[in-house]
Amino acid sequence: MGEPIRVLHILQRMEAGGTQALLMNIYRKIDRTKVQFDFLVVYKEKQFYDDEIEKMGGHVYKLSFREDLNLPKFQKDLAVFFTQHHEYKIVHCHAYTIGYFCLKAAKKAGIPVRIAHSHSNAAVHDVKLPLKLIMQKLFTRYSTDLFACSEEAGKFAFKGKKFGIVQNAIDSQKFIADANIREEIRKALRVENKFVVGHVGRMQPEKNHDFLIDVFAELKKSKPDAELILVGTGPLEDKVKSKVVEKGLSDCVHFLGNRKDMNRIYQAMDVFVFPSLFEGLGIVAIEAQAAGVPIVCSEGLPPETDITPIYRKLLLSDGEEKWANAALKMAQNPKAHTNMQQYVIDAGFDMNVTAKYMEGYYLRKYN
Repeated sequence: MGEPIRVLHILQRMEAGGTQALLMNIYRKIDRTKVQFDFLVVYKEKQFYDDEIEKMGGHVYKLSFREDLNLPKFQKDLAVFFTQHHEYKIVHCHAYTIGYFCLKAAKKAGIPVRIAHSHSNAAVHDVKLPLKLIMQKLFTRYSTDLFACSEEAGKFAFKGKKFGIVQNAIDSQKFIADANIREEIRKALRVENKFVVGHVGRMQPEKNHDFLIDVFAELKKSKPDAELILVGTGPLEDKVKSKVVEKGLSDCVHFLGNRKDMNRIYQAMDVFVFPSLFEGLGIVAIEAQAAGVPIVCSEGLPPETDITPIYRKLLLSDGEEKWANAALKMAQNPKAHTNMQQYVIDAGFDMNVTAKYMEGYYLRKYN
């Protein structure tokens, strides 16, 4: 058997995020004797998945664009990179803010398959918004194929163009509700006799941690034994911690950072609260349900995330009191902490199917 084909994925960095989790889930499941993944990122620091990628035979190439914001240098670096790497016939880009430049360089280098992949159904509302909207419009200019994680994400990014859906699938077998694991992890986290509210997400504006803390503070009024576990890091971490202190919640909010045992961490939760302003899909919403954890989420999540009887969606405008009451009620759902695997499979979110599809897609495109 010859060497596997190599697919180059381009994104900001291989941090602990939803897009990265999807790619790693696919990477773990594909036949790596046929298809190998490499990654080109634009931050030079050591990243969450670097070691695992290298153990599986992949490479992580690092440019410095997001550290020095030197666009002429970035474009030159891309040209040099593709001149030095002739092994790629497929480039799969997941970051629309840099995608135009990356796919343009790939086309110039003669790479025949250039994929633009949308993972968001909205743009962040910040001072850079006009520039980001321009880059989003330019994202597809040099692409040959379009993918999105949901219908909403595709319609948002591709404006009437045809695109395929790649489900943000998970290894559903790993997340099956397990009473023994639940007991073990609750003991390890020292929340064994508590009512545990959970949240997983990078600490950045769209995850809406500010509202999450308000909901938890409201819930705490009627459930004094409540504890909140937060998984994730990010630029707003200090601000979130400050709000926890201001609200007098320091003793009952646990910052767990980034974790590689999320299938176990979910088991500790009584309810998952997810008030995002927007999500391309929200893979953690699928993971939480797969683990049997009831979820209360915002209208920022697309309809595809509603896959089990333990799911409830509210408007952010409903306010923290209604959210807190809904979280308490959902925790009493008779289906909580039961096996949800078949729901995940039926909804198309099982990684075995997605990995097989992507493996076949890359092989067809390569040949």
